[in-house]
Amino acid sequence: MQSTPAQTGDAADARSAEDTSMTNRMTVRRALLSVSDKTDLVAFARALAEFGIEIISTGGTASALTEAGIAVIPIESVTGVPEMLDGRVKTLHPAIHGGLLGRRDDEKHLQAMAEHGIEAIDLICVNLYPFERTILKPGVSREQAIEQIDIGGPAMIRSAAKNHESVAVVTAADQYDRVISELRNSGGTTSLELRRDLAAAAFSRTAEYDATISAWMCSRRDEAFPDMLRLSYTKHGDLRYGENPHQAAALYANPASHGPNVVSAELLAGKPLSYNNIHDGAAALEFALELHELVPERSAAVIVKHANPCGAAVAASPAEAFSNAYEGDPLAAFGGILAVSTPVDSGAAKAITAGEKFLEVIIAPSFDDDAVDLLSNRWKNVRLLATGSMSSTNKRKVNYKSVPGGMLVQERDVKLAAPHTWQHAAGPEPTEAMLDDGRFVWTAAKHLKSNAVAIGANGRMLGGGCGQVDRVSACRLAIEKAGNRIGGDLPAVAASDGFFPFPDGPELLVDAGIQCIVQPGGSRRDEETIDLCNQRGICLLITGVRHFRH
Repeated sequence: MQSTPAQTGDAADARSAEDTSMTNRMTVRRALLSVSDKTDLVAFARALAEFGIEIISTGGTASALTEAGIAVIPIESVTGVPEMLDGRVKTLHPAIHGGLLGRRDDEKHLQAMAEHGIEAIDLICVNLYPFERTILKPGVSREQAIEQIDIGGPAMIRSAAKNHESVAVVTAADQYDRVISELRNSGGTTSLELRRDLAAAAFSRTAEYDATISAWMCSRRDEAFPDMLRLSYTKHGDLRYGENPHQAAALYANPASHGPNVVSAELLAGKPLSYNNIHDGAAALEFALELHELVPERSAAVIVKHANPCGAAVAASPAEAFSNAYEGDPLAAFGGILAVSTPVDSGAAKAITAGEKFLEVIIAPSFDDDAVDLLSNRWKNVRLLATGSMSSTNKRKVNYKSVPGGMLVQERDVKLAAPHTWQHAAGPEPTEAMLDDGRFVWTAAKHLKSNAVAIGANGRMLGGGCGQVDRVSACRLAIEKAGNRIGGDLPAVAASDGFFPFPDGPELLVDAGIQCIVQPGGSRRDEETIDLCNQRGICLLITGVRHFRH
């Protein structure tokens, strides 16, 4: 029942004198609890009640506490107004916000509170509607997401946090123990230090919440590059170190991200991932996802080392795809990161564990129990990551890269290889096998660091030259990696992520036995490369698309 103005004034005067004398300690007499996540709620509320604290509560929170035998005052008994508009309005009232914002050391505030029958609220426990979880649900509608945007909760949190000189604001279950411990050790009071810490956490939470909503709304618009860029990432955990042991590092998760990814994948076996594991794993998974999109009826396997694919293949089974990928560069694959586009069964696990191989991380949609046993018994610390479905639903098509003084933002390079759009510029007509391999090696070159050249045949990568400062060196390195596997019954295909400025690179490839070259074109000396291919009987395909990757 709401207090009368006279009663409130007397209580406020007594409260002001008592709390001032306690040197920044505030006695908790009234608390408001309104939470969506009810983890440990009952235990927290019961502990508050042990101090004789009056508990105000709303809706489902009040029901949960009442069922647990804890006395609560319904919010409408304080506001004098029932919840309305399907629960959209219940705490937006002066009796609530006046009780949170009123300064206990300001006589005018105390008089106004007394005049309007507003009692002080000394502690609130509020967590917010689960907007972040809602937008991650497959098929969630815009209307469903909108209804999970909390209004009253952030308003109360901000009011209490602003007035943290007098009010403690609790926004997460992991804060309960500290609050109760301080109440028990201080006779039911909170310190200014505690209230400041809680207020800082509260403003961080509302900022994170609003940023997530903003990012979600922006992602549903065509505008990729807003005037004000707001990113919201939640700390996933600290890492042992960064790229090198002297660098500290942490992993943050994007709550608006959808589809398979390394951050949200389930760790089935092995120790936690390192910074480099995560970086390389993301590169391997991205390549495997693209191959899966190009040839969904086949299994794709990609092995990455230092962010570059050193082996890749598509085949009828995950076992065959892995074996073909590993043979691409066994030396580089040792200690690498593997991503497979289809579930790993015992047959694939046997192929992976055979011989003197070693892999740091294996990523797949899922793993059979037998496969988990085989892999984890073979390598004690191998990390097995299950991503779930390989169908990517990520609508956020932008990449971010920090540079000193700012942030570079660009659209993700999601353009798939499309051989039917390529120009046949020289040499004999391409066979269907050439076009299939051309699509494959063009995709491989896209995932290598520039300057990049990839060589492949029969759905497998034979060699890659990457990260070179000139394209001729990239050709030499790719040829060296491919070795004597170029040639034979299956014509090898080479792809370059950028145009050849001179015909010297293509000449090296032709001399090595390459039968088909795929490149973007666009050089002022394209005719020289075209003439070379016509003279040597080499099929030349021009894509008109460049795939630099820095």
